[in-house]
Amino acid sequence: MTHPFYAIHSHGLIRVAAATPRASVGDTGANAEATIMLAREADAKGVELVVFPELNLTSYAIDDLHLQTAQQRATLAAIATVVEASATLRPVLLVGAALVRNGRLYNCALAIARGRVLGVVPKTFLPNYREFYEKRWFASGAGMTGLTIDLDGGDVPFGTDLIFAARDLPDFVFHAEICEDYWAPTPPSTAGALAGALICCNLSASNIVIGKARDRAMLAASQSARAVCAYVYSAAGPGESTTEVAWDGQGLVHELGEQIAESARFSTEPELVVADVDCERITQERLRTGTFNDAAVFAGNPETRFRRIAFDHAPVLEDSGLERAIRRFPFVPNDPARRDDDCYEAFNIQVEALSKRLVAAHAETIVIGVSGGLDSTHALIVAAKAMDRLGRPRTNILGFTMPGFATGEGTKANAWALMRALGITAEEIDIRPAATRMLQDIGHPFSEGEPVYDITFENVQAGLRTDYLFRLANQRRGIVLGTGDLSEMALGWCTYGVGDQMSHYAVNSGVPKTLIQFLIRWCIRTDQYDAATDAILSTILAQEISPELVPAGADGALQSTESMIGPYALNDFFAHYVIRYGLAPSKIAFLAWHAWRDASVGAWPEDLPTDARVAYDLPTIRHWLEKFLFRFFTTSQFKRSAMPNGPKVSAGGAVSPRGDWRAPSDGTAKIWLEELRSSVP
Repeated sequence: MTHPFYAIHSHGLIRVAAATPRASVGDTGANAEATIMLAREADAKGVELVVFPELNLTSYAIDDLHLQTAQQRATLAAIATVVEASATLRPVLLVGAALVRNGRLYNCALAIARGRVLGVVPKTFLPNYREFYEKRWFASGAGMTGLTIDLDGGDVPFGTDLIFAARDLPDFVFHAEICEDYWAPTPPSTAGALAGALICCNLSASNIVIGKARDRAMLAASQSARAVCAYVYSAAGPGESTTEVAWDGQGLVHELGEQIAESARFSTEPELVVADVDCERITQERLRTGTFNDAAVFAGNPETRFRRIAFDHAPVLEDSGLERAIRRFPFVPNDPARRDDDCYEAFNIQVEALSKRLVAAHAETIVIGVSGGLDSTHALIVAAKAMDRLGRPRTNILGFTMPGFATGEGTKANAWALMRALGITAEEIDIRPAATRMLQDIGHPFSEGEPVYDITFENVQAGLRTDYLFRLANQRRGIVLGTGDLSEMALGWCTYGVGDQMSHYAVNSGVPKTLIQFLIRWCIRTDQYDAATDAILSTILAQEISPELVPAGADGALQSTESMIGPYALNDFFAHYVIRYGLAPSKIAFLAWHAWRDASVGAWPEDLPTDARVAYDLPTIRHWLEKFLFRFFTTSQFKRSAMPNGPKVSAGGAVSPRGDWRAPSDGTAKIWLEELRSSVP
């Protein structure tokens, strides 16, 4: 496929690799060949940047051999060999070597591209404790700025003030530091990121001891989060001297605190761990995080001191796949342990928020409409837990099922079964007589027996339910608990001023539809309620999502929400990347296509039913994304601008105008739709 849409470079993605070559004890020729072998493999895989271990050309654990002229000259020869081989290769290579300059020996990272050395970065922090004695051999690069080094008769930029940037690939900007640098309280990569580097790299030797791999991963994750960057880490592997220590060859790629890729450890074979890092997402995150700019200002604006070493990269716009896992459900982790941790937090955020509101409002009761659907079910079980936590009887929850013209017997039965199982006060109010009277009063054709099921017909029912609930709350000294969720607010799939849009407290407004399903499953799995409650919760999870406002057709089919607005799985995917990261529609479509195009590829959340594990092709994704963009940017903001209070739950975003999302109510989706239509085949 040759359309630019399929190329990662069209979407701000850069392919990086952490390389673990077979090491040696000072055999620089063998080291050069091992480096070139992995560089060629990286070239074949479309990699842009390869990070090798610390001193991979010289060898790290050779002690006083570093101070031998023969070793130093052999290192220069190894560099020349790699530089020559790089002339026909795509990737920029970050290799490690010990170099002599002005009577000192420096532990350096060399950036090599297309037959030349772009620059040399000396290590700043030299460990000289426990098993480390680097100050015996090396000088620190601290303060070494604005300098050059003679390599093969040419002056090459030298110093700790270098970042490297491709002229023809705007997102390809990187910085290099070496091993101990990121163990220090002030890693040089922090200044590099503040100066504009989007990818920070660490060439490390780092012998292995018990627990150190966890520490390395923690530091890489932490630095990528704090410095708002991608972080590529490569540690020396087998082949280095084991006179006193051993090596495991850990390779890591992190992005904004999240691990994207990890190598095997203790492997007897060379390894190249490849991942695509999302530099557009990193840039958008920096734009949203004002403290990133503040940090640059407080650090004296490092970009004014750093030298930006430009190079021509000649990227190829081609379909090279995608080397990163994209979660189909961005609000739900695939890992069962993380999923349960997230569900525990989400559920308790809701319970704590509602408990506080009940106390602050001096409310004696909670009034809630219970339809037997997902949202009202979840709001009700949150309310039950809040009452338990406050030491109040569940009978102070007043649940009302309010059947209308299309209410199914199954959902109504589920509503009653759930209310009874939870032990709340349950009542039924049939809204059909009042709805019929209102339709008669306004002269609607349905009141004359015509089967006209328009938006007025639907909203008369939604509005009446809300009228009843608010008046009941007045009468019984309570608050109306909202049931609408984040997905519905993002789509505007609610009736303004009534229905799911309005309440005294919208406890579900920070929870997307896909997460609600997993929260209910978590409640069942962790025995939050009794067996009878769990049984009815399982039944509710299995039913199709429907507003039940329009009677079934001649074929008996009920009104289906997802047939009208699209699958919630896709809509929640779209919402996450629009609200949280502000990505372009074509980029969202690209990620969705890679996530959803093949149901047999990639991980699924463990307890997702088999029949929900479906695939969507690109035309389907584009169709529903276009619908989502129009609804989100053009038709629904006025509803969000007037939404009631409710807790933010997920770091993935919220739509409250007092929180994550502020936007004009009279906006337009024009530029988003144009970008989608012009960029997606």
